[in-house]
Amino acid sequence: MSRFTHLQAVLFDLDGTLVDSAPDLGHAADLLRLKRGLPSLPYEQYRPMAGAGARGMIGIAFGYGPDHPEFEALRQEFFANYEACLTERTRAFDGIAELIGALQACGKRWGVVTNKSERFALPLTAALPLFDAAATVIGGDTTPHAKPHPEPLLEAARRLGLPPEACLYVGDDERDIVAGRAAGMPTVAATYGYLGALGDVSAWGADAVINNPLELLNFFDLA
Repeated sequence: MSRFTHLQAVLFDLDGTLVDSAPDLGHAADLLRLKRGLPSLPYEQYRPMAGAGARGMIGIAFGYGPDHPEFEALRQEFFANYEACLTERTRAFDGIAELIGALQACGKRWGVVTNKSERFALPLTAALPLFDAAATVIGGDTTPHAKPHPEPLLEAARRLGLPPEACLYVGDDERDIVAGRAAGMPTVAATYGYLGALGDVSAWGADAVINNPLELLNFFDLA
């Protein structure tokens, strides 16, 4: 079953793939409602949209899209709220620490490529010990483009000193797979994050699908 034996590095999306940041994102959005005298919404309503960032959270909290006249002000306030609680409730998914340890033990380097801006991605990863060994962290504004454009993944490969085809990319959204394929990297779709029943992963064109983090190890020869 090992098909990624030749690869030298594994790159991961962040939210919904390595860490569960939905509780902090939902809290930041709910504060917007509470400040305006609106009742709190159940966390379960926010969670499925956590991968969509501010747009998803404001959409749940108010039903507003980016074209709404109040959206931009809400977005900036949401960012301030989120920055204040960035790692209060955010944790690595079960199995991620073991996965990273196993990859490192067999000589695989690893890093992060996320659409989260560096304003949030860098302090978040700096605050969690899991990321001390990450070879690189690429944010959504590290390059002029964000996923599904391949440039963030290509930049990660450059920083690792590796050709793109030597890197595997793992993500929980179709844009991750689109970006990985465009960059010339093999890809793995992760279903254990925020995807739920909403996504048709089979249509994304990933090279493999995992339902929990440790399943990724099945594709490597770790002997």
